[in-house]
Amino acid sequence: MAERDNNRRGGRNDRDENPEFQDRLVAINRVSKTVKGGKRFGFAALVVVGDQRGRVGFGKGKAKEVPEAIRKATEQAKRGLIRVPLRDGRTLHHDIEGRHGAGKVIMRTAVPGTGIIAGGPMRAVFEMLGVQDVVAKSQGSQNPYNMIRATIDGLKKESSPRSVAQRRGKKVADILPSTSNSSDKPAEAAVETVDA
Repeated sequence: MAERDNNRRGGRNDRDENPEFQDRLVAINRVSKTVKGGKRFGFAALVVVGDQRGRVGFGKGKAKEVPEAIRKATEQAKRGLIRVPLRDGRTLHHDIEGRHGAGKVIMRTAVPGTGIIAGGPMRAVFEMLGVQDVVAKSQGSQNPYNMIRATIDGLKKESSPRSVAQRRGKKVADILPSTSNSSDKPAEAAVETVDA
């Protein structure tokens, strides 16, 4: 009996340790369908979900009532989470561009203290992702669905120095920009010897 209680308590603790997801309602749209007896109204919800530690996802749900539409959208968002590597847990590793349909977004890294400089739907994605400093601009479609899809498309292209080094079979120190400056010096020395 004591083992069962311990297992139960352990299960609860495991759940508490897992990051709790937060959700943000981005857009809600009322749609109507004309039928023989009149009009039937429904609602479509767009929700962004994240753990504010590098995981984010979005979903859309449709239902006759608003709460049900939000619930469906939240469930879909949790099923489609992506993991994004963040530099120092606060910004992107490099500038990226995302596209979806007519939507195009540009996201740039930022220094500490910049904050989230982004418009509506993109801001929700960055807040749920846990980004603290970023500069983003949406060009093209202002449709929130396309903006969020373009943002997610760009974030999928994000890569960290660790992942790049692993892919190339090198160490992180070998691919960082600081080593490229030292590799330039021998080239300059070679040029001087040729001139002499």
